[in-house]
Amino acid sequence: MKRAKGPALKILALRMPALAIPVLAIPALLFAGTMRAADAPVVVTSIKPIHSLVSAIMQGVGEPELIVDGAASPHTYNLKPSNARALQNAKVIFWVGPGLEAFLEKPLQALGRDASIAELDNAPGLVKLPFREGGAFEPHDDGDEHDSASATPEHEHDHAEATHGAEADHDHGTFDTHLWLDPMNAKAMAAMITTTLVAADPANALTYQGNARALDDRLDALDTELKGIVAPVKGKPFIVFHDAYQYFEHRYGIRVAGSITVSPETIPGAERVSEIHRKVGELGATCVFAEPQFEPRLVNVVIEGTSAKSGVLDPEAATLKAGPDLYFTLMRGIANSMKDCLSSA
Repeated sequence: MKRAKGPALKILALRMPALAIPVLAIPALLFAGTMRAADAPVVVTSIKPIHSLVSAIMQGVGEPELIVDGAASPHTYNLKPSNARALQNAKVIFWVGPGLEAFLEKPLQALGRDASIAELDNAPGLVKLPFREGGAFEPHDDGDEHDSASATPEHEHDHAEATHGAEADHDHGTFDTHLWLDPMNAKAMAAMITTTLVAADPANALTYQGNARALDDRLDALDTELKGIVAPVKGKPFIVFHDAYQYFEHRYGIRVAGSITVSPETIPGAERVSEIHRKVGELGATCVFAEPQFEPRLVNVVIEGTSAKSGVLDPEAATLKAGPDLYFTLMRGIANSMKDCLSSA
């Protein structure tokens, strides 16, 4: 390669400072980006729907970690060593509560002592629905304190009689913990998430608060959208794999006629499956919905010899990629699955 001489060398020398400025600036920009990421608090979340809400509020600051990832379910999850390390390093931890993520209760006491722990089933303004029993729903066995012989009056209430926020009974055996399946409950949890993050990381308070306002607007729009999707099939009864959907049902006026099992970690016996098979015919249920994490053959047994069709609902987002938009994809997926199956039945 020939070296430039004379005028060409002078021209090159004049151009070099202009070229050198952005090149020299690149390491500084990269360093600034690294410092920003390092400033973000370590935040850990339990399940995908909660992770999605926290992710939306933390956008521009950092990304929360997720414990129950992939197709795993909080009903059957076993804590991994990597999860234990995450809890130990966390500054903030978000979970629904021991009624849903029972596997987390003792690890949080042992590993999360240095973190701010937000139990979102205590968020002010939540609508809480008691477990429902009778009809095509099994009695709940909540342990020695809540067996069928000592059921509290709340257990016997109609599912539409809700309890709210701080006024609710904090005994976690008395209400359905699938709280996120109502966008208004998601708004209540988002408010608690925001308050917790601002207290733990006041330097980024304005970002959290701005993101929370945007999330509120999106949740209001989603609520309107979901009402429109399910409106044509509101009167058609259906059976679900486990009783996880009453918040969605309560919000949008749809009709769940029963569940194959109360809790998906408990495989229903032959007698229970036969009972639901009879109920499908008696109630005129048009669809029976499976869930992606659990045994689909049970649904096939239940609909065998009936005119009912099968579909799939994913209340815990087992098939979805974690992130800030997951909650919206999850809720639209449930609404559209119901509409598609019930419309064709």
